Amino acid sequence: MTIRTSNPPFILRQRLVKAATWAALVVAAFLVISKSFAWYITDSLSIEASLVDSLLDAFASMINFVAVRHALRPADAEHRFGHGKVEALASLAQALFISLSSLWLMHQVVMRLYEPTALRQSSLAMAVMISSTILTGVLILGQRYVIKRTNSLAISADALHYQTDILTNIAVLASFALSSYLHLVYFDTLMGAAIAVYILFASWKIAKKSFDILMDRELPDEMLVTIRRIVQGHPHVLGIHDLRTRSSGHNEFIQMHLDLEASLTLDQAHHIADEVARQIYKTFPTAEVIIHQDPVGRCGHYQHKPILP
Repeated sequence: MTIRTSNPPFILRQRLVKAATWAALVVAAFLVISKSFAWYITDSLSIEASLVDSLLDAFASMINFVAVRHALRPADAEHRFGHGKVEALASLAQALFISLSSLWLMHQVVMRLYEPTALRQSSLAMAVMISSTILTGVLILGQRYVIKRTNSLAISADALHYQTDILTNIAVLASFALSSYLHLVYFDTLMGAAIAVYILFASWKIAKKSFDILMDRELPDEMLVTIRRIVQGHPHVLGIHDLRTRSSGHNEFIQMHLDLEASLTLDQAHHIADEVARQIYKTFPTAEVIIHQDPVGRCGHYQHKPILP
């Protein structure tokens, strides 16, 4: 017998995720406009690199805006496990676009090394970068709150973009100060190269996480240990085997076989499995759980499993 319980309502989650995508779009638009102005008046390569990073953020936020709304659609007859993997697909597309753009930045760095350009000093450009850093920091705090409440991969990828933006902004400020006031001409170019490398590394992290979800990778070991402890903590559960897990969007999918006394009635076995599922939901409220009950002595699978997976 299989027991499958459904997820709780996600109205609050939908509101939080949608609000996060709107906020990211607004902030991205401001960053692109302000940094374009700062680059125009300074001709700084590090500011140009930061501008490219913000353009990527804007592009990624637009993808998320569309993908999140599709991913939040409920399961239907053709997609019985929901549409959560749309978030992973969107994040994978972002990672590819970001990596190509970082290579373009490296090309710009090489060109600037051959033809170094002195920066035009501008306190206004510095003010733009400082205000951009503060605004981005506020956005990241909001995104972290949403991620904690929703476990959204798309918002996590978006937050990683903006965390990169924070670092690039700080790097730009340092680069601008050293290049303009200490006349270190090549420092701005080298800082642009460092930003490009960091962006490439960040895109790899996003791609790996997205690929793991698309390939139905098991949940992390610490989560598997927690699941086993919850299940084996029930007094009537004698063992657990064939534990399989994966994630999609905001959902974790958990299925297992429970070893129970063969003398139990069907109603009793169902009740035990239901109690186990409820305990799992207390720790993993966004999970979907499938449980099959096996009678001890009538199944070749039974053995006392250790806590570790």
